[in-house]
Amino acid sequence: MNDPHDCETLIRDMAAAARVAAGRLAAMPGPRKAAALAAAAQAVREDEAAILAANAEDMARATAAGLSSALLDRLRLDPARLGAMADGMAAVAALDDPAGTIIDETRRPNGMILQRMRVPLGVIGIIYESRPNVTADAAALCFKSGNAAILRGGSEAMASNRAIHRALVRGLVSEGAPEAAIQLVPVTDRAAVGAMLGAMGLIDMVVPRGGKSLVARVQAEARVPVLAHLDGINHVYVDVAADPAKARDIVVNAKMRRTGVCGAMETLLIDRAYAGAGDLVDALIAAGCEVRGDAATQALDPRVDEVSDADWDTEYLDAIASVALVDGLDAAIAHIAAHGSHHTDAIVTEDAAAAERFLGEVDSAIVMHNASTQFADGGEFGLGAEIGISTGRLHARGPVALEGLTTYKWLVRGSGQTRP
Repeated sequence: MNDPHDCETLIRDMAAAARVAAGRLAAMPGPRKAAALAAAAQAVREDEAAILAANAEDMARATAAGLSSALLDRLRLDPARLGAMADGMAAVAALDDPAGTIIDETRRPNGMILQRMRVPLGVIGIIYESRPNVTADAAALCFKSGNAAILRGGSEAMASNRAIHRALVRGLVSEGAPEAAIQLVPVTDRAAVGAMLGAMGLIDMVVPRGGKSLVARVQAEARVPVLAHLDGINHVYVDVAADPAKARDIVVNAKMRRTGVCGAMETLLIDRAYAGAGDLVDALIAAGCEVRGDAATQALDPRVDEVSDADWDTEYLDAIASVALVDGLDAAIAHIAAHGSHHTDAIVTEDAAAAERFLGEVDSAIVMHNASTQFADGGEFGLGAEIGISTGRLHARGPVALEGLTTYKWLVRGSGQTRP
């Protein structure tokens, strides 16, 4: 399908079917939605062999095409990852249903009762690359919150996405859910992305999950609301009052646990007065990380490469870290304000006052004290999964899960009041 008009027709038809399905989901009782989602999770487990075989096809094509090790890691599935995917869906199924929840209630002096009630957004488009687990995570969160989803995965994961989608739909339909509640765009044409971005009035919100170029394109071209983050330039600041053992463990974990995730540390800031700066640099290098540092950091270890101005603004998604020695908390906060992406930043310190200042003054969606930035994840936040991490200030911020996929409407209950 190379004709953009054909893609526009495809997306329009899918959105129309999704709108009907969203209406049915909005009326579906919470326990029925939970049962359908649990059945979908079980279907993924039952289809393990088929899904892993499809993923092996994708991995072979991606390897032959020369994809980076970070992208291959995002694409790869194995029994453990597939099991975690199904467990995540089951966890979402067991969460409280946000739709229909009364947020607050007030009584006006004239006797009218006003309530705000959570309702689904409607039809959500998810555009993503590489990670086939997004197919399951996004489907689970959209379905549980009463939204219909249109999924457009990357071409490199098409076989995996199709296999996962087949299992999901089989499980959902077995419990009476509409088949069109979760749809997968069946083509890889870039024109399909353009059609989704231009589907104003058909798609209520678009969520991009992928590299910087994809997110930038979505933000630039979308005529529908977008929930996204562009970069994950995350910092760990080791304060003069940091516990050395905690600092070492947190820094290495934040960078090296998985270098290709958006919660990975990219820049390490160390108080110039902290005595163990050299030990932190050595720990990163020993873990296999390339360290690029300022002059003071290079003086600590001859293996440190010279940092460039561009490095401070780079999301490596690889085993590379920028390191700077800074003159205390004020300088660390200023560096983060100048170079951060408002995603996730952490302080390591035993000084409670310094921690509270950092938590209060750093303007990021997630701010941490004495914890690895790798915890920037909806599952780790007890949300079951996440549809994405938002660094914006409107609607939702940080890991976006069930509540972030709802809006609200006002319910006004009167007894015959008229306005004078």
